Amino acid sequence: MEDSSEPPSTGAGAGETTSKNALKRELKNKQREEERKRKEEEKAKKAAEMQRAKDNKSAPADEDDMDPTQYLENRLKYLAVQKAEGKNPYPHKFFVTLSVDQYIKEYGGLSDGQHLQDVSVSLAGRIMHKRASGSKLVFYDLHGGGFKVQVMADASKSDLDEAEFSKFHSNVKRGDIVGVTGFPGKSKKGELSIFPKTFVVLSHCLHMMPRQKSAAAADNANLKRNPWVPGSTRNPETYILKDQETRYRLRHLDLMLNPEVREIFKTRSKIISYIRRFLDDLDFFEVETPMMNMIAGGAAARPFVTHHNELNMRLFMRIAPELYLKELVVGGLDRVYEIGKQFRNEGIDLTHNPEFTTCEFYMAYKDYNDLMDITEQMLSGMVKELTKGSYKIKYHADGTDKEPIEIDFTPPFRRIDMIEELEKMAGLDIPKDLSSEEANQYLKDACLKYEIKCPPPETTARLLDKLVGHFLEETCINPTFIINHPEIMSPLAKWHRTKPGLTERFELFVNKRELCNAYTELNDPVVQRQRFAEQLKDRQSGDDEAMALDETFCTALEYGLPPTGGWGLGIDRLTMLLTDSQNIKEVLLFPAMKPQD
Repeated sequence: MEDSSEPPSTGAGAGETTSKNALKRELKNKQREEERKRKEEEKAKKAAEMQRAKDNKSAPADEDDMDPTQYLENRLKYLAVQKAEGKNPYPHKFFVTLSVDQYIKEYGGLSDGQHLQDVSVSLAGRIMHKRASGSKLVFYDLHGGGFKVQVMADASKSDLDEAEFSKFHSNVKRGDIVGVTGFPGKSKKGELSIFPKTFVVLSHCLHMMPRQKSAAAADNANLKRNPWVPGSTRNPETYILKDQETRYRLRHLDLMLNPEVREIFKTRSKIISYIRRFLDDLDFFEVETPMMNMIAGGAAARPFVTHHNELNMRLFMRIAPELYLKELVVGGLDRVYEIGKQFRNEGIDLTHNPEFTTCEFYMAYKDYNDLMDITEQMLSGMVKELTKGSYKIKYHADGTDKEPIEIDFTPPFRRIDMIEELEKMAGLDIPKDLSSEEANQYLKDACLKYEIKCPPPETTARLLDKLVGHFLEETCINPTFIINHPEIMSPLAKWHRTKPGLTERFELFVNKRELCNAYTELNDPVVQRQRFAEQLKDRQSGDDEAMALDETFCTALEYGLPPTGGWGLGIDRLTMLLTDSQNIKEVLLFPAMKPQD
């Protein structure tokens, strides 16, 4: 009889199988649990990273989508909080040790990844681009003087703790002017940077800045490998701020966002400096003459009128400084010049602005032949200096969508006799007495024949000017002197010594436009009074641009003006040529604009 307490052999095998299956299930469950936990941890980690990225990266994008008014309000609120906490958001002073340009020259030769941690440098400029890499590292593009350097703000190198660092840099915005003190170095990728220990916002940009489409676009626009130089074509397609109306009205934004525009105005300054240096080297004396006159003399133009309350007297804004400068030559200042504003109450177009800048000089014991030589020396030398060695410039004469033309300033310049060349080109035989009715009618018929319009009054001088513009000026692409103008067109110029009825005068034309006007000065007071009397006839016939009689000037001539050459140059038009600008507003920092509604 079997002992019932002893389990059968088959039962024991089944128990072992059951235990193994249980272990397998337990192991699988454990593995699944571990996998689940691992996935949850990864998910949580990714979520945290996404949140950090959102906090640090998407904030600028969100702000760019914000209404500009709301953006301004938010910035004003932030400043109000700063002031309430006793902080000054506009520091009085920041000590700069190097400009951005100097910094690049000093440390641009560092090797990739090299840091000079024992060197301390302070830079200042405007933040034009910001990008974050987590909460502990923020990159900025710092711009100053037309140059750019990267600021690599690292929490581990800052004098702020991590929380303060994150909070502070979240409130640094594009457009802010900042000062940073830190050490120079290069990133592993080779970009010159400054690693700041201290970072101070010096002035806050409260308005939303127009944004570069990408960092690459910012680099292309702001750090061109081949920077623009005078005489080369412009690159408006690289501009961040492109709308012309906005650029002219908000020039501060234009200069801030479009570095090439800054170079245009630097060139203007260099042009004026060159002229001043050129004349100073010839022993000229720079002077200033009145801008408000009792008589609008020295040119044929319509003046602006103003009123002096104390004297109860009508005054005119000057249209030219000529008569005053010649009075100084009478007084013994043999070589004088003035660079300054003139004001003419006339049209506004691509080459005319109501106020504009000229240089005029007067040189005793010289005539218009000498002045042509001086003009060639001045302009060809200027072009060669500004272009760094060439007499040739590129200019979009037919618009930026067409190929540019080449203008050659190599001396000597071409010279053409006005009346001789006009008669040759137009097939005319103009009566020699240009003051006669016969000459006036002949020129009217000539204009009619060639369908050249001359708005009234149809004086002989105006008719001639229209014909010369149609036939001669159109041929003047490279610098060309049109010489020997008729007396009726030149009331202040001396009569020609060999050609009766003409004067010793020239106008320099470049790209079909007048750039200079000069002549041997009329110094016979009797003849000068006669010329003014003839101008009075034109004024009575309706030409309100004819010159008025200036009795003080005529009296000064009676004391004796030595043989003198007088010369005038339009600074704005010359700047247009050398900067490939088709609109005079491009070379005037604050051009005349119609008021906005």
